[in-house]
Amino acid sequence: MPSPALRLPLLSRTAVLVAVLTTLAACGGGGGDSSDPGSGGGGGGVPDGPVPGLPGVGVPSGLVPVPAAGGLVDTSQPDHLIGTGTPGSCTGQAVVNAVAQGGKIRFNCGTAPVTITLPSTAKVFNNRPDVTLDGGGLITLSGGGARRILYQNTCDAAQVWTSANCNNQETPRLTVQNIRFANGNAIGETTDGGGGGAIFVRGGQFKIVNSVFTNNRCDATGPDVGGGAVRVLSIFQARPVYVVQSTFGGAAGLGNTCSNGGALSSIGVSYSVYNSLLSHNSATGNGANPQAPGTPGGGSGGAIYNDGNEFTLGVYGSVVSDNAAIEGGSAVFFVSNNRTGLMTLSDSQFVRNPATRFGTAGLPGFFVLAAPGQPVVTRTTISN
Repeated sequence: MPSPALRLPLLSRTAVLVAVLTTLAACGGGGGDSSDPGSGGGGGGVPDGPVPGLPGVGVPSGLVPVPAAGGLVDTSQPDHLIGTGTPGSCTGQAVVNAVAQGGKIRFNCGTAPVTITLPSTAKVFNNRPDVTLDGGGLITLSGGGARRILYQNTCDAAQVWTSANCNNQETPRLTVQNIRFANGNAIGETTDGGGGGAIFVRGGQFKIVNSVFTNNRCDATGPDVGGGAVRVLSIFQARPVYVVQSTFGGAAGLGNTCSNGGALSSIGVSYSVYNSLLSHNSATGNGANPQAPGTPGGGSGGAIYNDGNEFTLGVYGSVVSDNAAIEGGSAVFFVSNNRTGLMTLSDSQFVRNPATRFGTAGLPGFFVLAAPGQPVVTRTTISN
């Protein structure tokens, strides 16, 4: 695996698709684009499944039906349209400004894929309309290897407190769809423990649809920091974070990395993952949590890291492959401290996630402490 401190060039769309199809027949690719801006695309709602500019997003559409709550948001009447038809008109500052104002955001940058590098992290304000970022299948938002890309935190006074119970409020509702997040970097972030190289969410609601996350990272070591791509802490009424038809990593050199949870990390938050591909992500820490004496800690959950008490993990119609961790769970680390946690694995493949320092017998790539009888496994392959 590449060092989490190393920023690799993005692969072409064709190279990504070929690489993934070579290793995972019939599975989707990492989606990349040329790092040279083309003449970008308009956004808006698109059909489920792969979209122009993001070939092979997730795994084949329709493998497992998705609940309505995990579907696309209608952005046919956007509140903000970034760009005037050319790549140069689509600036990172315009994205930051639009997210701060809230509402449905689309792009008008031309007809070819465009990478937009943000000059600072785009932050959701809690007293503004719900934010939907719709890239129309053509937009990559980049942190330039220097910053986190997107931030929502209902308990951050700088983003305006709107409730006496900031950990359990209904809004804002953040959706990212038909878009790619690349080269986000949350190393050194300390608010609420840091993590979330591309996206950090605490409070409100959140979902990911038809999107790709590549080469995002957070701190390489630490006992409880996590989420090379995404970290979530607390969600309204314990509702799940939907991850639908999306790719995290997707091919060698495109994976997301962090001390724990190379792709996804949460504490006390449920994930429902549908028809998605999580591959080539890594947990790079050493010493687990709490960390062993003389170690910096971390190293669990190469793809997914779940910790806390009452929460669920559902993985449906997905492929979790070729992820790596040093301590526990190269594919999935799932620890429910009060043993109430529930895990469902259905119509999925967990393959080529190598052994770690500790794991759960009979579940290669997993470390699970959960309610009795967990996980519930249906029509799913789990192998080395």
